[in-house]
Amino acid sequence: MSPIFDWFFAQYQEVPTHLVVLEVIAVIFGFLSVWYAKQDNILVYPTGIISTAIFVYILAVYSLLGDMMINAYYFAMSIYGWYIWTRKVDNTHYTPITKTTKKEHKTSLFIFIATIIFVFAVYQFSDNWNSWTAYVDIVTTAIFFVGMWLMAKKKLENWIYWIVGDLISVPLYLYKGLVFSSFQYLLFTVVAIYGYRAWQKSLNKPEKSLLN
Repeated sequence: MSPIFDWFFAQYQEVPTHLVVLEVIAVIFGFLSVWYAKQDNILVYPTGIISTAIFVYILAVYSLLGDMMINAYYFAMSIYGWYIWTRKVDNTHYTPITKTTKKEHKTSLFIFIATIIFVFAVYQFSDNWNSWTAYVDIVTTAIFFVGMWLMAKKKLENWIYWIVGDLISVPLYLYKGLVFSSFQYLLFTVVAIYGYRAWQKSLNKPEKSLLN
């Protein structure tokens, strides 16, 4: 076995088997969710709910409080997004993909700042400043909170937030020993780039079907 494979599997030597299995399942459903989002397919939400529910548990075990709250927030926003995406604008068309308005940009900034303050307070209250990763975790949490809100609103710019957050998360998860998750975020980055391009082509076109 090559040194790369040795290093890869060494990351899981002391990890309970059930956590490894759960991480793999969460990664698979997480990737499916992002893929369905790229396709503008409503299945983004049921697959995402499964993935985020598992990750809430895993991240709690690893004390990544910010990312744990990200996934809890994703879970809640998936329910909200499911509602928005299935809302009809007329008898035959569903909510279309649109660009973020000035008011929504202001709301995005508010969500970003409020999230940083909130997650910082959580770390401070729990006295969990055990690594520099906590600071990175706070920033990625804020980025993903905005991205998820914009995705639920079917805004094109949500992909920009995903791309930035994913790029930061790749080395973060690798450093924490969550190799499968790190690889997942690498794939997410690629899909998010294609997702942005695909959504551009569907901009302002009301959807006739949610299963594209």
